[in-house]
Amino acid sequence: MFKRLAPLAPYLKRYWPSLALGGVSTVFYNVVKVLIPLVIGHAIDDMHSGITEQKVMYHALRLVGLAVLSGLFLYLTRQVVIGVSRKIEFDLRNDMFANLERQSASYYQTHRTGDIMARTTNDLNAVRQLLGPAIMYSANTIVFTAAALPFMYRISPKLTFFAFVPLPLASVLVQYFGNRIHTRFERIQAMFSDISAKAQENFSGARLIRAFAQEDAEIASFEKANQEYIRRSLLLVRLMAMLWPTLEFVLGLSLMITLLVGGHEVVSHFISVGEFTSFNVYMVQLTWPMIAVGWVVNLFQRGTASVVRIDELLKEVPTIRDAEGASHTAEEINGAISFRNLNFAYNEGSPVLSDIDLEIPAGSSLAIVGPTGSGKTTLVNLIPRLYDAPVGSVLIDGRPIREYRLEDLRRSVGFVPQETFLFSDSIRENVAFGVASATDAEVEAAASTAHIKTEILEFPKGFATMVGERGVTLSGGQKQRTAIARAVLRDPKILVLDDALASVDTYTEERILGGLREVMQGRTTILIAHRVSTARNADRIAVLVEGRIVELGTHEELIGEGGYYNELYEKQQLEEEIAVTS
Repeated sequence: MFKRLAPLAPYLKRYWPSLALGGVSTVFYNVVKVLIPLVIGHAIDDMHSGITEQKVMYHALRLVGLAVLSGLFLYLTRQVVIGVSRKIEFDLRNDMFANLERQSASYYQTHRTGDIMARTTNDLNAVRQLLGPAIMYSANTIVFTAAALPFMYRISPKLTFFAFVPLPLASVLVQYFGNRIHTRFERIQAMFSDISAKAQENFSGARLIRAFAQEDAEIASFEKANQEYIRRSLLLVRLMAMLWPTLEFVLGLSLMITLLVGGHEVVSHFISVGEFTSFNVYMVQLTWPMIAVGWVVNLFQRGTASVVRIDELLKEVPTIRDAEGASHTAEEINGAISFRNLNFAYNEGSPVLSDIDLEIPAGSSLAIVGPTGSGKTTLVNLIPRLYDAPVGSVLIDGRPIREYRLEDLRRSVGFVPQETFLFSDSIRENVAFGVASATDAEVEAAASTAHIKTEILEFPKGFATMVGERGVTLSGGQKQRTAIARAVLRDPKILVLDDALASVDTYTEERILGGLREVMQGRTTILIAHRVSTARNADRIAVLVEGRIVELGTHEELIGEGGYYNELYEKQQLEEEIAVTS
């Protein structure tokens, strides 16, 4: 049990003063609570010699005073312990999010979003319940039992012995049920992750599902997964349904023994009626904590299962991080890029890039063309270290890119990915993403360069327009141009456009490229293109086929070679002529 909780030790240590205060409040609360049965027993014995108003008022005030003190310390206990659980939940959520933000792109290719969301919500809630109610009720049960036992023993050792005889059976039951609850809850959480992943994929791909008329099939698939989740949950419910009544039976057995043995002790004049009453009040006070043990065991088993799942996430080490000795900053980057004998494969699979030797001078532009799957995107992804190339195979300004701090390296690269992603926020915030200090004028200037400012201003709310999740309210071309504006606003030393003009027409493409020419001055620009019109004005063009550079030169030089580029040019020229005449 405690080994499973080890990952929480740093968080508990952080709040040890509050936990200490909570511990002190718990002790005082239970000490005061232990005195109440004694006052009740003393009052009964005192009334035996005669009842007066003074006696009633005296004992009543004593009980009220104890009740007020008990309530005060209970308030402090709950306030402190539950408060600490909320603070640790806050810290855990922040640490989990921060670690997820540091993970490389490959992490999200092997881990489902739904599973990650389940761990950051459902599992985190289970851990909070463990650190709050479970610890508080456990502490109250342990302290009260320890405090009450001497008083009960003083009243009657014999009665105390018989009253506690059934309790070891309760301990065995708790241990038996606890292990089974832990196992079943782990299975439930795994199934909950599957359901979360299923739901997330369906919500994200809603338009595709409708386009293929697969609503009924997806509903049936989700229902099947949900039925399995319910089946596993009901197994846990049945287990809990057995635990609680069993514990109540054990406690009921203990109370029955108390009445039989205690009644005999009173009749035999070994204890007074007041002492017998005090003992019974102690037993009643112990009833709820003992019954709560079943609930607490459930919380502990759920919580420890979730701690393991959360710890797995927190221990994930980013595969791409700052190398030892990385010290060069963004200010030192001019933008000259070198690929030297570059060979790259994903996860030790088949080579994606082979024998790449390429020099891109600072401030120059390079267009990369080639068939689908030739490795164009992979090549540019290696520049900001979205994936890690072999050591020494990618350099900037003559230095291996691992000598630059990751944050500085990426801050120097304006990247427009092939798959445009916009946040569910305003257009302004999407353009200004990564440049917190950007003014409205700077945002509008970047949008103007990307030739989307006019369209944005036509929206009722202009730049304050909400784009919806993943930019769903914008067209493909509008999303791409918004992404281009976002990259331009960063004023990077290196600008990478990964097929960023694919969703715009030729006329708009020409206008965007015209606006970018001024931006491209003095900075290294790499354009991945499928259209010759995008690539032709670059300083050089590289043709990538099956992971190898097969042609390299200017537009005119490659046309003269009569290779892949020339064939692509002639094909697109023919397509344009057909489009004009049709």
